[in-house]
Amino acid sequence: MRRIKSVFRRLWLRGHGIREEFSCTRLDLGVGRGSWCVCPDALNAQSIVYSVGIGADISFDLALISRFQAVVHAFDPTPRARDWIRTQTVSSRFVYHDYGIAAYDGMLAFHAPKNPGSAHFSPVPRYRGAPLCQVAAPVKTLKTIMAMLGHARLDVLKLDIEGGEYDVIKNILADRLSIRQLLIEFHHNYRTIRFNQTLEALRQLREAGFRIFRISPRGLEFSLVRVG
Repeated sequence: MRRIKSVFRRLWLRGHGIREEFSCTRLDLGVGRGSWCVCPDALNAQSIVYSVGIGADISFDLALISRFQAVVHAFDPTPRARDWIRTQTVSSRFVYHDYGIAAYDGMLAFHAPKNPGSAHFSPVPRYRGAPLCQVAAPVKTLKTIMAMLGHARLDVLKLDIEGGEYDVIKNILADRLSIRQLLIEFHHNYRTIRFNQTLEALRQLREAGFRIFRISPRGLEFSLVRVG
């Protein structure tokens, strides 16, 4: 069933003109659904990487550190992610921050997943008619975070924020932040998120100079690079 859904997603994207449109070297890092594709050509130990939304899977982050010796700043304020990361032994080049990203600075209500073992808290109601169970956690805009950490640019920004990506993309583009590669999981597979929201986000990114160089087999994870 999952494979059939993935095929239909990719066909749906193609039918709306969404396809891989930029050719570059591609490298998959991470394990299983924690894997992401990067363009490795300009990545090195001086690269600045933000990984936003880690849940309970940092295989991508650790693989990137191992391959390039880059410092990865990871962000996730949700309780199960915080508890899980405390149990992990990680490289000193992995820097965890216990706040998330949003289109404003403040507190954000996250909806708990149905599965009590899942770390996938969402800033949007994922299920129609689901019981109301929320936790509040601190969030900041990407502009605020970069200023706090002293970064003028990002070489890679990975966003896996369970439906919060649409508002964050608008905010990032409005602030004209310098980002070379953008890795995003879109969540148009959620019943409460319309496919047109992903189409509009991709249109805005294209206008800002981003081009897709990889769409995952699931049709949800997109890797983009800024050209020109």
